[in-house]
Amino acid sequence: MLAGTLCDGPVESLKIPCEANPGALTGRNQEEYRVSLDAATKKQIMAEFATKEGDTGSPEVQVAMLSRRISDLTEHLKTHKHDHHSRRGLLLLVGQRRRLLQYLAKKDITRFRALVERLGIRRGAAGAK
Repeated sequence: MLAGTLCDGPVESLKIPCEANPGALTGRNQEEYRVSLDAATKKQIMAEFATKEGDTGSPEVQVAMLSRRISDLTEHLKTHKHDHHSRRGLLLLVGQRRRLLQYLAKKDITRFRALVERLGIRRGAAGAK
C-alpha cells in the first residue's frame, strides 16, 4: 500500500485504507453515541419546565433533564445490549431521579403530581401515591 492512501499515522502496516474505513478520520458518529445532552436540548428543557425566569436547578428541571438522559440511554442500550458500564450509569440516573421525585413529593405533592403527569412517569417511581 502507498502511504498516501492510508489514514493518518506513522505505522502503515497497522492502518486500514481510508476508503475501507470511512469512520477512521471522524471517529464515532456523534449523534449515535451521544449520552449527555447538548446545550440546545438543555435550554429547551429548562424553558419548558422552569418554575420562574432563569430557573436551572429546580427539581422539575433536574427531573426533566434526567428523564431525557434516561430515555436516550435506554435507546442506546437497546442496540448495545452488552454495554454494562452504560447500564450501571442508567441505574444511577434512575436512582437520582427517584430521589429528586421523593424530595418533590415530600415538599409539594401538587408539583410532584403535575410533573409526573407531564413527563409520563409511573407514580410508583417515587413512592408517592
